[in-house]
Amino acid sequence: MDDTVARYDAAARERWVSEPPKRPGRTAFERDRARVVHSSALRRLGAKTQVVGPGDVDSDFPRTRLTHSLECAQVGRELGAALGCDPNLVETACLAHDLGHPPFGHNGESALNDAASSIGGFEGNAQSFRLLTRLEAKTISDDGRSAGLNLTRASLDAATKYPWPKRDGELKFGVYDDDVDVFGWMRAEALDERRCLEAQVMDWADDVAYSVHDLEDGVEAGHIKLEELAHASAWADVVDTAIRLYLPDGEAPEFDKAVDELTRLPCWPSRYDGTLVSLAALKNLTSQLIGRFCQAAEAATREAYGRSALTRYGADLVVPRATKVECALLKAVTAHYVMNREGITIIRARQREVLLELVDSLAEAGGDALEPAFAAPWHDADGDAAKLRVVVDQVASLTDTSALAWHQGRHHSRHRRR
Repeated sequence: MDDTVARYDAAARERWVSEPPKRPGRTAFERDRARVVHSSALRRLGAKTQVVGPGDVDSDFPRTRLTHSLECAQVGRELGAALGCDPNLVETACLAHDLGHPPFGHNGESALNDAASSIGGFEGNAQSFRLLTRLEAKTISDDGRSAGLNLTRASLDAATKYPWPKRDGELKFGVYDDDVDVFGWMRAEALDERRCLEAQVMDWADDVAYSVHDLEDGVEAGHIKLEELAHASAWADVVDTAIRLYLPDGEAPEFDKAVDELTRLPCWPSRYDGTLVSLAALKNLTSQLIGRFCQAAEAATREAYGRSALTRYGADLVVPRATKVECALLKAVTAHYVMNREGITIIRARQREVLLELVDSLAEAGGDALEPAFAAPWHDADGDAAKLRVVVDQVASLTDTSALAWHQGRHHSRHRRR
């Protein structure tokens, strides 16, 4: 057995449904990674919005959920390996963390949460868990139930950002009531709601990747003007956004210090014009920032726990406060200049309308309007609530493109019936 994998006991490598290896030489976590890489859910992320939608600009440059997940996996794999985690395990978690996100990014997540309000809501992370353990086609148990990708306990745990069910007053959660049995099995070794180290690495890799890369996309798309950010006055609204959305306990002076630190970096470009020179400078900025954020977390974690290999519940990732502030600041730049840009309100309203109308139309039409993989569970569902959950599963599985096409098709179908 690989020395790194040997740090994980038999319970960490256990699967919900026992499966013998198909060929010798692969570790349990290499098998998990392969299952996610070959999943249809991962492929669909290629046409799902990250921040700048696939059709928002005249460019092939902006990230999708797929490219974001690949970049998150690269960041997480290296940071996890540096701390002693199994790199395939962390990469699996990073590749899987966004699988359950619906069309149109967080706007689509909010719309489906409204559509599913009577059945416990919708949450992208809980949907990812549902997909990994039920919806994705890979393994069927002896009783005929789908076990999804049937990943190991450790990989599922590492992919879980919010290891708790829905709670009053909280938007984020990691499991629906339908899936608590496998969730309980996964968390058998956990202490209360503590996240394993690999999940913490995945979460930080996610923050690092999207804070840096979404900034890059915003600059390339022309929404973020580096020339404007050269002036301190341009950061006032950004700081307010950072405190409001990303670091509620933050204070303006620490963000002002972060602005000064970041804009004084030798790699911080003063302008962008799309030439190879400016593209190279922008890519250098992303590389330097990723290294800055990951090295700070690695050094702080090592200072707290020493040089031994760290895994599972043997340590917590330590991210310095100043690093969290800088990361939140970059997220806020994108939120202020890209997510709140002119005309976005109309786009978001239309996206919500598409998803809400699609859920209503499919719920009215019944199981025969769904894809076969969802039609069978709809017909087997016990009651209206369970049937609605299947409809929401179907809509969440769609890409931005296919959601629009399905909506148009349902609209024309209704019009013909009239």
